Amino acid sequence: MVKAIVGANWGDEGKGKITDMMAQEADIVVRFQGGANAGHTIVNDYGKFALHTLPSGVFYSHITNIIGNGVALNIPLLFQEVQSVVERDVPSPKLLVSDRAQMVMPYHILFDQYEEERLGGKSFGSTKSGIAPFYSDKYAKIGFQVSELFNEELLAEKTERICEMKNVLLEHLYHKPPIDPKELLDTLHRYRDMVEPYVCDVSLFLDKALKEGKTVLLEGQLGTLKDPDHGIYPMVTSSSTLAAFGAIGAGLPPYEIKQIVTVCKAYSSAVGAGDFVSELFGAEAEELRRRGGDGGEYGATTGRPRRVGWFDCVASKYGCRMQGATDVAFTVLDVLGYLDEIPVCVGYEIDGEVTTDFPVTSRLSKAKPVLQKLPGWKCEIRGIRSYEELPENCRKYIEFIEGQIGYPITMVSNGPGRDDIIYRKSALAK
Repeated sequence: MVKAIVGANWGDEGKGKITDMMAQEADIVVRFQGGANAGHTIVNDYGKFALHTLPSGVFYSHITNIIGNGVALNIPLLFQEVQSVVERDVPSPKLLVSDRAQMVMPYHILFDQYEEERLGGKSFGSTKSGIAPFYSDKYAKIGFQVSELFNEELLAEKTERICEMKNVLLEHLYHKPPIDPKELLDTLHRYRDMVEPYVCDVSLFLDKALKEGKTVLLEGQLGTLKDPDHGIYPMVTSSSTLAAFGAIGAGLPPYEIKQIVTVCKAYSSAVGAGDFVSELFGAEAEELRRRGGDGGEYGATTGRPRRVGWFDCVASKYGCRMQGATDVAFTVLDVLGYLDEIPVCVGYEIDGEVTTDFPVTSRLSKAKPVLQKLPGWKCEIRGIRSYEELPENCRKYIEFIEGQIGYPITMVSNGPGRDDIIYRKSALAK
């Protein structure tokens, strides 16, 4: 059986914790898109970790962790991350890397930095991890696939050819030093030596695993609104963040994906630029940011303060629909316990009309939030394990949001730990 765990919004919804939790019952966890540009924060018996490329199943010795073909693979960062986990007494994870995955090259990171620098105030808020240049090259068919590391003749010829192309841009557009083909080839040889023990035909491996009845988790990065087709383009990432892409990014038939757990935060947060209708500013925002998550709302990869806002029913309903949510996991609910009343964004006012349907980006910039205030519960809810034990106003908040988005909230996370979870039978669940 294949299950996908994906984000409903801008990313940072708490997917890492949900994957870590659901991995207990799984055999394989697959990262199927994205790169080291966003992280997953996980708190478990080993401590607190921010993972960037490694799948969130690495804390279980029974899990095979896979880097799928859809991932932007930064080889040195991947192995630095393995090392950083092992150094903290986590058993060495079982890891496989798709022979069809493509590699983030050192020049991708440089081009990302140079382009943001060139754009100045019109930049896309990139994390400068090389992701956009990587995917640009992949779809321009000039990327380096892991399998190519093992064909020396092809590698040497391709390195010369790519350097010739890249150096024109470096010299004439960015006025930066050129790439030395020999140095680049040496780097690729180092990458080959590092990754060789882990390389695998992942699609074939997964086909066999499914025939044996194994459970596979597909772990998404970021969320619906960062999808290049269905998100807030152009302030998006460069790979599809939708569960449907899990079939492509892992090499699986789409009909194998039976459950899609779409993760929503109990309030909103976002890293990077782009329209964010329910965004808060000033002291109110700082208070929510300080209390948020585990240790505050700061990016797991960048450390940047996250933008925060009230729960956005319009964006979340759309996010769940695009993901094909079978279940909604509602996270960090415990954070809101300090509020007397909790505003929720239930609609967008655009040009004098109110809509509950998420618009295209050009109309989104005109949207003003329509807020409805719900009474707070004013107490600590961490440690509660059954839905009935939650304060009445807390249950009402969950049920109100569930009614607004129209998808069943079957899991409620009320703390950062693996066991801080309440399973719920939703009235909307089929």
